[in-house]
Amino acid sequence: MTVENRNLYWDNYVGAIVDGQQKKWLLKKKGQTEIVLVDEQEGGEHEILVFKRQDGCHEMIFCSLELSDGGRLLSPPVVPERKIEVYGDSVSAGEVSEAEDYLGKEDPVHNGEYSNSWYSYGWMTARRLNAQIHDIAQGGIALMDKTGWFFEPNAIGMESVWDKVHYVPELGKSTLWNFSQYTPDVVIVAFGQNDSHPYDYMKEDFYGKRAVLWRKRYGEFLKNLRAKYPQAQIICCTTLLCHDKAWDASIEQVCRQLADERISHYMFRRNGSGTPGHLRVKEAEEMAKELAVYIKKIMPDGWQ
Repeated sequence: MTVENRNLYWDNYVGAIVDGQQKKWLLKKKGQTEIVLVDEQEGGEHEILVFKRQDGCHEMIFCSLELSDGGRLLSPPVVPERKIEVYGDSVSAGEVSEAEDYLGKEDPVHNGEYSNSWYSYGWMTARRLNAQIHDIAQGGIALMDKTGWFFEPNAIGMESVWDKVHYVPELGKSTLWNFSQYTPDVVIVAFGQNDSHPYDYMKEDFYGKRAVLWRKRYGEFLKNLRAKYPQAQIICCTTLLCHDKAWDASIEQVCRQLADERISHYMFRRNGSGTPGHLRVKEAEEMAKELAVYIKKIMPDGWQ
């Protein structure tokens, strides 16, 4: 397999599940990288799932797939009918999730090697429920532009990202997503944790102008999602990532004001009290277990 990498920051890796075993390969910063998925000496049938491990720190272009002499592609497994979509930040992207020796500790110095979307709570939830997943997740992102960490000093918010395929200015012209290509049954909205940067106005002044504006824009974001997905269950949440509870109170207030029976606010048992950095695999699994139970509870057919 040949992959072209378009790097923005960090080292970048591509992941794959090859015959049940997870692997990763470091990509060149620029240009193409040739990857041997299966040694040509290993005959027989193989099952391979290739996936993107990291967020918008890079883009990948799949250029070619080469088979050994006599090899052929078989029909892929049947795709699950259930569909989940996630809008979130670094936790939803599985950033630094593989730094398992740092459970309960600050993040180690890293350059992208510990990030793995496969171990994000969203992907784990989808696997538990036998569902497809679309994961629109970007490390450091907040709701509104000019807040959060992503693409500082000209920070880009989820309001400018959610409907794009390409949203990073340095990687080319933005491209709009065609929402008819994927209609989720469940949408998870999981941001509001980077919005406190550079100033935690929600904590300091819950009824101030900026806090009121954030709640207004959060409500508008949910309305935009509802316009795209009239029948979806929309679950609003934050995560175990450390943050002030005022953000959760704001989300609860917006959900109540919208009075949409298919928009709910979920609070994890250890909400806001996980590892003081990014969540590790065990914590993402903890979230996935809870979220899967909650989704089964709110879906009309129980997703049994």
